Amino acid sequence: MGVEQLDRAFAALADPTRRGLVARLAVSDATVGELAEPYDMSFQAISKHVKVLEEAGLVTRSRDAQRRPVHLRAEALDSMTAWIERYRREAEERYSRLDDLLDRTDPKHTREKDGT
Repeated sequence: MGVEQLDRAFAALADPTRRGLVARLAVSDATVGELAEPYDMSFQAISKHVKVLEEAGLVTRSRDAQRRPVHLRAEALDSMTAWIERYRREAEERYSRLDDLLDRTDPKHTREKDGT
């Protein structure tokens, strides 16, 4: 997933309704009508949310006879998770280096960290 696509994916998930749609689609595919059922908004509004998710590369639509199910693209979420994980690890390493430095320079830090 490129940087621009990653930006669109994170922006799409900034909206709570779209996060709810993704959570629902993680359980199973659904039509826009099925996705709209629990929400107090129009079919058109849900359809616009699905379009944003589709443009962000998070979902796809297919045709199954008269149905047009929406599918979650798990690999798009994998790309987002990998991006987050990279920076989580870097932050964790930075804090670990800080702990090591504090352990070497301040003996009280080691005791406080151990709860003694």
